Amino acid sequence: MAPTRTLLCIHREPDQLSLLQQSGYELVTATTGHEGLRLFMERSVDAIVLEYQLGLLDGAVVAKEIKQVRPAIPIVMLTDNLELPEGALKSVDAFVAKSDGPHFLLATVHFVLSTQPTQNHATRTTPRIPLHLRRSVRSRIGTDPCPADSVQTVTDDKDAPFSSGIWRNIRNGTIQF
Repeated sequence: MAPTRTLLCIHREPDQLSLLQQSGYELVTATTGHEGLRLFMERSVDAIVLEYQLGLLDGAVVAKEIKQVRPAIPIVMLTDNLELPEGALKSVDAFVAKSDGPHFLLATVHFVLSTQPTQNHATRTTPRIPLHLRRSVRSRIGTDPCPADSVQTVTDDKDAPFSSGIWRNIRNGTIQF
């Protein structure tokens, strides 16, 4: 049996992340960026789920601070919309729109925990987003939110833990973890 993975969830309403706990992750929760940074320094965690809209200290600032301390820790940014200020995703490994639903968040957390970085993570400054996920986001909003020259992409299903068909079924809730 695999050891339980611990996630630091920095979210205004952490109860919305209950599917992660139901799926076997141990959750350490904070409702503000300051509280999240304090818990990050006190606890050992495997990954971070970070809401962008946190109030005074937004998720981009929190992610930057976390990466300065521990550059290799995976961070999944959770946001209400796909339009974020320039540089908001600079320090995160993946992002999920809340409209994608909790199963997509679960799959993304699983993805960032199960993939190995293809380069020195300390020097990587852009999110690693599988190509088939970039296409689905682009088709939803009509433009590419992540230009090809600013994102390291997984261009082949052999590089991704799931095929594009599996990702599609995860997004629509047909497959659940």
